[in-house]
Amino acid sequence: MTLRLSSLDKDLLDGAHGEAAAFCMRLLTRFADAVGAESFIDIDGAHIDGCLYLGQVSLDFVEHLVRLKGRVRVPTTLNVGSVDLIHPELFHGDSEVGTNGARLMKAHEELGCMPTFTCAPYQTMFRPRFGAQIAWAESNAIVFANSVIGARTNRYGDFIDLCCALTGRAPFYGLHMPENRRARVLVEVESLPEEWTDAGPACVAVGHTIGKRCGSLVPAITGLPAHAQEDDLKALGAVAASSGAVALFHAVGLTPEAPTVEAAFQGHRPDETIRLTADDLRATVRNLSTVPDGTPLVGVSLGTPHFSLEEFARLMPLMHGSRPAVDVYVNTNRGVLEELTTRGWKEILEAQGVTLVIDTCTYVTAIMRDMSGAIMTNSGKMAYYAPGNIGVDIAFGSLAECMASARAGKVMRL
Repeated sequence: MTLRLSSLDKDLLDGAHGEAAAFCMRLLTRFADAVGAESFIDIDGAHIDGCLYLGQVSLDFVEHLVRLKGRVRVPTTLNVGSVDLIHPELFHGDSEVGTNGARLMKAHEELGCMPTFTCAPYQTMFRPRFGAQIAWAESNAIVFANSVIGARTNRYGDFIDLCCALTGRAPFYGLHMPENRRARVLVEVESLPEEWTDAGPACVAVGHTIGKRCGSLVPAITGLPAHAQEDDLKALGAVAASSGAVALFHAVGLTPEAPTVEAAFQGHRPDETIRLTADDLRATVRNLSTVPDGTPLVGVSLGTPHFSLEEFARLMPLMHGSRPAVDVYVNTNRGVLEELTTRGWKEILEAQGVTLVIDTCTYVTAIMRDMSGAIMTNSGKMAYYAPGNIGVDIAFGSLAECMASARAGKVMRL
């Protein structure tokens, strides 16, 4: 298969747009050959996952582009880093990770990237439009952009995402192409647990299931709660991308490319059908916890993906009452922090002992003060990753259960 290059692609390779862009374009042409792309397309934006310090190579690559005077050619947001640059005192990990982590975040800014430092760029001013071709990394951001917004991106990884940003080009393959966006698996939610009044747990349970059972195939889901909101779909996509390789799902009647089942499948028949009952969903949610009810807690962590302003609006009524008995962390982004301050919510949260974590996330770096026992979360993504990432036991529950448990100091069910 021959890779066709446009005049812009050739100019990029020849150095007409700088040495850094030429370096990146050389990598992109090799990547395009590897994935079988026949051409490149312009992109409207990029989201970079490589801000998290994972070793010297993370820093070497970005600082090489800085030395070559590289600049991004499209609006480019940044994912979480290893430290909270606004509250550096929260980091208590290895000093090399802290120092180099901060240096890596700043190096991306030198390339012209926006210092968003959030895993939820779709809930900032840089939200892409429906149909936009973008090059995003960070698994939950990818699946949200594709599914809930209807933008187009593949699962780009570290370095390739930055190469796309510095060239403004991406290989035309995979989910950039309309025909590859059709659903292949039909997921029918036949019944929902009556006791679940919030859509969140149902969406997490369905997301975890499709991650495990669909792999990288595109599912179309029917029977989700009709009142599911954007943050519920965010939670669904996040755990589906974590427990599997889902980069796009269609929720019939809820997401833009699936007004009907027929539209989601582009007129084709499903390759497979998965049916889920209320008991299936209950079992999935139970299995997200590694400890039984009543287990003592050392902390509660919310906001993975980062908490939106709407999620804080749901949290604020739960702050009335006694101060939590354990540490409570809420991960969010700078824009939301500014709005919390304006509304007076930041002062209320901190008076209740809540630690607001900005620029990073508790399950990827050393932020939580005590990890000697179990942590509770309402995030399916954190429940899936935290035992392996930071070596803690996890209890999964609804937002209300998390806050009730924080006050009790042990896992409580409502």
